[in-house]
Amino acid sequence: MSTVMDANLADPSAARRDPTSPRAIMRRRARSHVGFLIGAGIVLAAVLVAVCAPWLAPYDPYAQDLSKTLVDPVWTTGSWEHVLGTDSLGRDYLSRLIYGARVSLTVGFGAAAIAGVIGSLLGLVGGYFGGRVDTFVVYVLNVKLALPSVLIALSLVSIVGGSMTAMVVILGLLTWDRYTVVTRSVVQQMRSSEFIHAAQAIGASHTRVLFREVLPNVMNQIIVVASLEIAIVILIEAALSFLGLGVQPPTPSWGLMVSEGRAMMFFKPYLIVLPGMAIFLLVMAINLAGDGLRDITAPEGRA
Repeated sequence: MSTVMDANLADPSAARRDPTSPRAIMRRRARSHVGFLIGAGIVLAAVLVAVCAPWLAPYDPYAQDLSKTLVDPVWTTGSWEHVLGTDSLGRDYLSRLIYGARVSLTVGFGAAAIAGVIGSLLGLVGGYFGGRVDTFVVYVLNVKLALPSVLIALSLVSIVGGSMTAMVVILGLLTWDRYTVVTRSVVQQMRSSEFIHAAQAIGASHTRVLFREVLPNVMNQIIVVASLEIAIVILIEAALSFLGLGVQPPTPSWGLMVSEGRAMMFFKPYLIVLPGMAIFLLVMAINLAGDGLRDITAPEGRA
């Protein structure tokens, strides 16, 4: 064992090639985790579609052609000119679906990032310091949990407006409580651990202990919460857009597309089935990827 350790110290690249290193174990877990591969593949595909939307979309998603309204998809009576048909204003449905991925991913990941920073910091500080600091964090958390987040989101969006920036900020400020609950609970159990006491004994500052010792050990839980929160935020954005309080037309949003197609749902079901399936697949993929990341990065069993 000492020979292997000496070789790794002498050659840093040997540590990366070591089959018992944490990175090698995580790579093996990732390659064998079917749920993670499927979820991450769908999410990556959605991200690539959103980024490359100007080159992938066959038409301008805002361009209207009233002579081609409600053209059926190609698998019914339509043609390859509009593969997924058109909506009631003659806009190409495939192009609007492609651009709609931008709205869902931007709102989902943006709001989750804001909520994750706020909630994780509160949980870290409250769980680590305890005492009055933890009492204050618990008080703020209880106030947040007593507020109906969806109703507040409805009110704020109706007042501020349904721009994408407003949606990200509002949903980010209303969805941080789960991060705080989970992070605070884990840090409370961890603060009496030997490695925390060892770091404190050598004179490490509280900031260094929190961000170099504690935070890496709670990332698994934060990843799981983030995967759930991203999916929830995407659903909330779709619901707000469906109600007309989210992203405003003519911006292509999957929730707004479902709302626009509900009047024709019995005659042109593709108008709500296609964006509904897009929301379903993206939410399921994010959950699968998050659950897979938790399993892959779990410290149990690492040599």
